[in-house]
Amino acid sequence: MNRIISGAVAALAALAACPAAADTLVYDVDGITIGEDGAVQRFTALVFDEEGRITRVLERGEQRPRDVDYAIDGEGRVMLPGMIDAHVHVMEIGFGALTLDLSETTSLEDALAKIRAFAEENPGRPWILGRGWNQETWGLGRFPTAAELDAVVSDRPVWLSRVDGHASWANSAAIALANVTAATKDPEGGRIIRAAGGAPEGVFVDAAESLVNAVVPAPKPKDRDAALAMAQRILLENGITAVADMGTGIEDWQAFRRAGDLGRLKLRIMAYASSPEAMELIAGSGPTPWLYDDRLRLNGIKLYLDGALGSRGAILKQPYEDEPSTRGLPLLRPAQLRNLMSRAAFENFQPAIHAIGDAANADVLNAIAELSETYTGDRRWRIEHAQIVDPDDIAAFGKHGVIASMQPLHQTSDRTMAEARLGPDRLGGAYAWRSVLEAGGRLAFGSDAPVEPADVFAGIAVAISRTDANGEPFGGWRAQETVSREAALKAFTADAAFAGFADGRFGRLVPGERADFLLVDRDPLLASPDAIRETQILEVWVGGERVDAR
Repeated sequence: MNRIISGAVAALAALAACPAAADTLVYDVDGITIGEDGAVQRFTALVFDEEGRITRVLERGEQRPRDVDYAIDGEGRVMLPGMIDAHVHVMEIGFGALTLDLSETTSLEDALAKIRAFAEENPGRPWILGRGWNQETWGLGRFPTAAELDAVVSDRPVWLSRVDGHASWANSAAIALANVTAATKDPEGGRIIRAAGGAPEGVFVDAAESLVNAVVPAPKPKDRDAALAMAQRILLENGITAVADMGTGIEDWQAFRRAGDLGRLKLRIMAYASSPEAMELIAGSGPTPWLYDDRLRLNGIKLYLDGALGSRGAILKQPYEDEPSTRGLPLLRPAQLRNLMSRAAFENFQPAIHAIGDAANADVLNAIAELSETYTGDRRWRIEHAQIVDPDDIAAFGKHGVIASMQPLHQTSDRTMAEARLGPDRLGGAYAWRSVLEAGGRLAFGSDAPVEPADVFAGIAVAISRTDANGEPFGGWRAQETVSREAALKAFTADAAFAGFADGRFGRLVPGERADFLLVDRDPLLASPDAIRETQILEVWVGGERVDAR
C-alpha cells in the first residue's frame, strides 16, 4: 500500500508545471469558447498575465501583439476552455483507482476471480475494499451474496460498493464484525437484503450501508493525500480542470487544504458538504471565500432525497415495473428536506439535492417553489441527476432559476435498466435534457465519476446522439432529447461554472477569467459523435500553467 501511495503522490508531483510568465501570448489556435452572450465565439489567439488571467482574446484578422514576454505557437490546434465536470466524487475517484476496481467486470464469475486475485496480491490488507460492481451488467437478475464472496475471500472482511454508490456487498466476516443479524432492523431510508429466514444475505442498500461502514477503518491522512493526487491526475489527463465535488467531508476538505498549502492543488474544486455538520465545521456561517487563486471554495451542501434506479432506491410516483411491491426508499421526509434546504439557504449556502425518481424530483421542485418565496435573490437551486421526471413537472425547471445537474453517460449506461424499472409508458421524462432547456431550465453536465468514467468528450457525444460507444441504439434512444453541440459544450464549461457560482472566474476563454484551456486535435462542434469520443487531449493548462504530464 505504501508503494501505491508513494507512486500516486509522485504522479502529481511529476505533472509538468510551466510557470505563468508576465504577458504570455498563445497564437495560431482554432479557439472556441462560450462568449459573454452565451453564444459560441471563435478566436485565433489569447494573452494571459502573470496571475494566469486572460487579458485579451484575438479574433481572425486582428494583429498579433508584440509587447508580450513570451509567445507560444499553438500550431493550428483547437483550443477549448478547460472542461468542468459538474458532479464528481473526488476522493472516491482516487480511492477507486488505489483499491479494487470491478467496474469492467462482465459477470459474477469474472468479479469473483478478480476479487480472489486482488486478495492474493495484497495479503497484508486487513480489509478488501473496492467498488464498481453492477449486477445489471452481469445479467445476474439478483443481488450477489455473502456466500459467494466467502468462496473467494473468507479470512478477512470484504466490503465492495456498487457502481452507483447506493448499495454495498459484504462477506460474512464483514457482516459479523458489524454485528448485523436477522434481528437487526432496516434503518430508515435503507434496506438489508435478506435470505428467507431474515438473515442478511450480503447486500446493504442506501442507509443500511452505514451498519458496515461504521466498522470499516477510516483512511489515514496520507491515504487521503494519495487519493487526491491520483484523482487530480485522472481528471486533468481527461481535460477536466474544474469539478463540483459532491459530498465533501471535513477530512476531504483538509486534504484539499493540505494540497493547496503545498502548491499541489492544480484542479479547481467547487465543494458541497456531505452534511450540515460538515458544512458548518468547514465554512462557519456562510460559503468560504475562494482560496488558492480560485482553486477551492465550499459552496453549499449535498442532500440525498432518494437512492438509485439500479438498487430500486429511487422514489417513484408509481410502483417499480419489475418489483411492484416497492416505490423506492425515501432518505428524507418532505419536512426534513425543506428544513435542511432552509437551514442552508438561510446562511446563503447553495443546496444541491440528489433526486433520481419522478416522485423525488417533484418533491424537490415543490420545495424550491415554496422556499423561493422566503429566500429570494440569486440562489441557483441545484437538482443533481434529475434522471426521471414526470413530464408534467418539467415546466417547473424554468422557474426560480433551477439548475439540472445531469450526467449524459448515465443515459447510455442505464437505458435498458430504466426500461425494466419503469416500463415503456413512464419514460417520457427520462434523461430529458432538451425538454429541460426548452422549459427555460439550465443544464450543468458532469459524469458522477467514479460511477461513470470522467470522460467529457464521451459525454458530449452522448448528449448530441443518445447513442453509446457502439452506436446503439440506431438513431438514438428517445432522440428527441438530444441537445446541440453548442449546448453540450456550454453545459460542460460556462454553465457548469455558473452552477457553482464560478462564472466570471473560469469556464470561458474571455478577458478577466482564468486561462484554463485545452489544446486538442479536433473541433467538437464539427466532428461526428464517434470522432468526438476519439478526441486526443494534447495539452492541459490551468491558470496559465501547463499541468498535464505529457
